[in-house]
Amino acid sequence: MATLDSKVPSGPLADKWTKHKNEINLVNPANKRNIDIIVVGTGLAGGAAAATLAELGYNVKTFCYQDSPRRAHSIAAQGGINAAKNYQGDGDSPYRLFYDTIKGGDYRSREANVYRLAEESVNIIDQCVAQGVPFAREYGGLLDNRSFGGVLVSRTFYAKGQTGQQLLLGCYAAMNRQINRGKIRPYNRHEMLDLVLVDGKARGIIARDLVTGEIERHSAHAVVLASGGYGNVFYLSTNAMGSNVTAAWRAHRRGAYFANPCFTQIHPTCIPVSGDHQSKLTLMSESLRNDGRIWVPKRKEDAEAIRAGKLKPTQLAEEDRDYYLERRYPAFGNLVPRDVASRAAKERCDAGYGVNKTGEAVYLDFAAAIERYGKEKAYTSGIKDPDKETITKLGKEIIAAKYGNLFQMYEKIVDDNPYDTPMMIYPAVHYTMGGLWVDYNLQTTIPGCYCAGEANFSDHGANRLGASALMQGLADGYFVLPYTIGDYLSDDIRTGPIPTDSEAFDKAEADVRSRLERLLNANGTKSVDYYHKKLGKIMWNKCGMSRNAQGLEEAIEEIAALRKEFYENVRVPGSMDETNPELEKAGRVADFLELGELFAKDALHRNESCGGHFREEYQTPEGEALRDDENFKFVSAWEYKGEPKDAVLHKEDLVFENIELKTRSYK
Repeated sequence: MATLDSKVPSGPLADKWTKHKNEINLVNPANKRNIDIIVVGTGLAGGAAAATLAELGYNVKTFCYQDSPRRAHSIAAQGGINAAKNYQGDGDSPYRLFYDTIKGGDYRSREANVYRLAEESVNIIDQCVAQGVPFAREYGGLLDNRSFGGVLVSRTFYAKGQTGQQLLLGCYAAMNRQINRGKIRPYNRHEMLDLVLVDGKARGIIARDLVTGEIERHSAHAVVLASGGYGNVFYLSTNAMGSNVTAAWRAHRRGAYFANPCFTQIHPTCIPVSGDHQSKLTLMSESLRNDGRIWVPKRKEDAEAIRAGKLKPTQLAEEDRDYYLERRYPAFGNLVPRDVASRAAKERCDAGYGVNKTGEAVYLDFAAAIERYGKEKAYTSGIKDPDKETITKLGKEIIAAKYGNLFQMYEKIVDDNPYDTPMMIYPAVHYTMGGLWVDYNLQTTIPGCYCAGEANFSDHGANRLGASALMQGLADGYFVLPYTIGDYLSDDIRTGPIPTDSEAFDKAEADVRSRLERLLNANGTKSVDYYHKKLGKIMWNKCGMSRNAQGLEEAIEEIAALRKEFYENVRVPGSMDETNPELEKAGRVADFLELGELFAKDALHRNESCGGHFREEYQTPEGEALRDDENFKFVSAWEYKGEPKDAVLHKEDLVFENIELKTRSYK
């Protein structure tokens, strides 16, 4: 079994990135003008990479399936972005951010990459402030911070509950500057459908114009994939409905190894499922866990009364409530990592203490925070003996200033006022830690094919800490990739333009057309959504918050059978040469049907529990994840060999020289 070379530089951890930047090859500014780069995906990672590469002088083409980069799913990130600035003076440092991230990922990530991320985090904030991102500020005018799960410091910078939107607008402005200079050529409403290899190197893509249906060839000296995660393999997730795995999966089929597909994050604070009519779920930011307390009734009869509508949560006395995270994890309380909080919620609901009609919800209550903030505001306003009404009014104003848009969103969706009644939340699929395997330079196993942001596997191990996705995307795009890609492109300064009339492009386009025609010619009776929902139920029930060997074996068989039925009985109306959203969906679901089987295979192979991968057979007596460092301290990187069942496993052994491996504890 092959061992992968991560190309991690030698030397002390804190010096690796600086040493690497000093030693890698550079491209002369005059030569950059002769080099083309394709960037697929224009969220934070892709947009930051495109803007920076164009600023450096490269010729960049960007591709996104949305009508504007402003609609990338990065815009949905709410709570904040981590950076080890230590503005609060509470003991933070790049090393502590590095440590928290490794520990939060349950010791399944690469030390060197994570330390680099922590190092660059401090630069991201300066970059974004310079772009005009309106981060929240405290009374003295300095940037404010709040806490997120899995840490004991405040390092999360935020812009109310719309941090992703503000960061993306800053990134988009940087892109627009380069578009106006002619250094970026944007191809919006285009979807990458294949990667083109010439002499073993990534030299372009085949894309479909989603407006006209035209199949197009685009060449470049390197291709950057920044197309996000694959959470929609579960159908119901917090991802945008269009989020998909196609770009990464097409690269996988061309030779890029897919790493840790089973490492998927379940977010604990989502609005619960309300019925079969739903097509996506809505996230309530983890930042709410700073002030919201999570609880269920202590007695089952109270939970049953609430579910039956006979009892309101506000009628339950404090002593009759079980603040189970505070009870089980006193050191971190409601701010334990996402995987820990999610499993704890599932355990309480499975035991019969759930509080909505389906029994799959817990409360997120702000009453204590409203009272605390209200008293503080009253005292600082000179009201020395405030009554309850005044305290409540002032407290709600403080909460509204911190989280107002999130509360509005909740009330719009649920038709319940969260200032007066506790929010109901339940875990849901959110982020994917797995993705294309990349080395220290963010290059996949295909030379010239790079991968950034959520689409790669590199920084989060088996569980991502909150507010780290924006950090990774911007670090990759602004500060890592622009350095490392030059080392590869320094060999291309005399290559000249890559022609698109070659045999490699002919074959790739023929493969794309054949695949689309197969979907259009099935002439079945079931819609694409019918199969996507069926896949999602298999994934959630057997590969979701907990897994076991029997369920995973069944999932592998069921997904393979579903894929066979899909190609025989799916109905895709319309044609290839027109606007055809059903054809777009069909191609994406076809890829999900392959990924889902590999996901289950990876989960079945990993006989341990770690982070978001919870195998029921491997847990402590207290129900916590039980790792097996002796046998599974590696990255699983799968090589495509046709059917997912034939995928070949390659291992990258994880070496921990700076952190002691130990069982995670948040107690």
